[in-house]
Amino acid sequence: MNDSAIRFGRIAAGIGVADMERAVAFYTDVLGFAPVFRNGDPVIFAIMERDAAELHLLLAPGYRGPAFNVAHLFVDDVDALHARCVAHDVPIVKAIADKDYGMRAFVIEDPDGNRIDIGQP
Repeated sequence: MNDSAIRFGRIAAGIGVADMERAVAFYTDVLGFAPVFRNGDPVIFAIMERDAAELHLLLAPGYRGPAFNVAHLFVDDVDALHARCVAHDVPIVKAIADKDYGMRAFVIEDPDGNRIDIGQP
C-alpha cells in the first residue's frame, strides 16, 4: 500500500449545539461565518463557512460543550477578532496573550459552552 498517494483535504470541526437558531446567529453575527447548507425541518445540521474555515453545527437537545477546546481557528488579525468578541460580550475563557509556542491567542466560549481557541502566528 502506498500511503503517499493518499491526499487529505480540508477537515471541518463538528460542534454540538442545543439551539440551532441561536448557534447560527452567534457564528454569523459575531464571527462573520455564513450558513452555506442546512438540513432538516427543523434544521438539525448546518455548515458554516468563512474564508477557508468551516464548521459543522449538529443539533443535540440539552447539549453543553466540554471543558476543553473543540476547535482551533487561525486568523490573520487576532487582536481585531478579540475586540469584536469583547464588543459582543462573548465569554473569554483564556485572555489574549503571546504564547511560548509562537502564537498570540485567546479562547472563547460559544452560547452552548463550546470552547474555541483563536490564534495568529
